Amino acid sequence: MASLQTKDIQIRDPFVLPLAEEGRYYLFGSTDKNIWGKGVGFDAYVSEDMENWEGPHPIFRPEEDFFSDTNFWAPEVYAYGGKYYMFATFRRKDNNLLGTAVLISDGPLGPFKPFSDGPVTPKDWSSLDGTLHVDEKGKPWMVFCHEWQQVGDGEVCAVRLTDDLKGAAGEPVVLFRASEAPWTTPYQSKRFPGDNNYVTDGPYLFHGGNGELKMLWASFIDNTYALGIAVSQLGRLQGPWVHEEKAVYQNDGGHGMVFRSFDGRLMLTIHSPNNTPDERPIFIELGEKAKA
Repeated sequence: MASLQTKDIQIRDPFVLPLAEEGRYYLFGSTDKNIWGKGVGFDAYVSEDMENWEGPHPIFRPEEDFFSDTNFWAPEVYAYGGKYYMFATFRRKDNNLLGTAVLISDGPLGPFKPFSDGPVTPKDWSSLDGTLHVDEKGKPWMVFCHEWQQVGDGEVCAVRLTDDLKGAAGEPVVLFRASEAPWTTPYQSKRFPGDNNYVTDGPYLFHGGNGELKMLWASFIDNTYALGIAVSQLGRLQGPWVHEEKAVYQNDGGHGMVFRSFDGRLMLTIHSPNNTPDERPIFIELGEKAKA
């Protein structure tokens, strides 16, 4: 297995699972050399210092009867109920729409196998970037994006999951739309010339040092990839969500998540730049406001 530095790893949508009992960080993400085409699978990397990584470890390769063979995106891996669950986005063979499915494994390096019956997101929606959120009552939810290519003004939505994470336990609700944030601008796509679309991408929920429920999510400013933060005014998933005036990162990077380092720092990871094959993981320490 190769030893790599962070700058050597091509990855999009990075997600870190710190396992304190091992003293190791597990790095997941979209790892196909061309994520815009046929899907190969997902790889992972392991590190003790977030600088030197061991990998790639192949953690998912699809069987022939898998429901997708294109666009394998944004795997997030969680330790939950004694197992490891992966939320990942795939383009369906049957209707060519994106959806987020749940996979399962006994360990963080897989092999991960399909757990949900195809995507958990609605079958007739183009949905992506599902992330797990456990609410104040201990109930699991999937927060995800309803894609701008289908709705024009991209949405961040949430759907209640069954307790075993295998399927949806209700109908999705819209938390907010991309245009509601003051920092976003219309995305000018070559595929949809003249249309003023707004993008939602990569939501991730976390609690700040002052206990506020916050959400990272990505969009565009003048067609440059950027990352913003929204805050739940009532501290609950349903919101209402209020967006910070300016993006927290505007230099062609995004699809981030936060995690706690073993020495107690709150860390942000994103990929930048937003161009294939140049994307690399970046790790940034975040400042925290103390509880009032």
